[in-house]
Amino acid sequence: MAKNLLKEKEKSKQSYKESNKSKKVKFAHRSEEEFSKILDFYRIKWEYEPRTFVLEYDKYGNPDVSFTPDFYLPDMDLYIELTTLNQKLVTKKNHKIKKIKELYPDINIKLFYKKDYQSLLFKYLNR
Repeated sequence: MAKNLLKEKEKSKQSYKESNKSKKVKFAHRSEEEFSKILDFYRIKWEYEPRTFVLEYDKYGNPDVSFTPDFYLPDMDLYIELTTLNQKLVTKKNHKIKKIKELYPDINIKLFYKKDYQSLLFKYLNR
């Protein structure tokens, strides 16, 4: 039985390596790249900007306002948006996340504020 558990653990490690190891991602902001490294450190599978959510349509039915969260963590079924910039952007992102929750109630999404991000970064750098 112990051998089977070790095999499963190795499969899990290999699956993680294949999903994250060789990602060549061009991040929009340095904080996103740093966050991806934290996720890698903790062996959390992630995807970068995999889905865009339409929030509003114009009068012709075309997408007018949309939102693309920074990360998706498939094992947790969770979208994450980072905000480390000015308060104006925080307010805008809060509004968009509220709208996502209204329009897509089954979607799990979390906004990481600057203090949340810095706390994670501090823990990561002090390991």
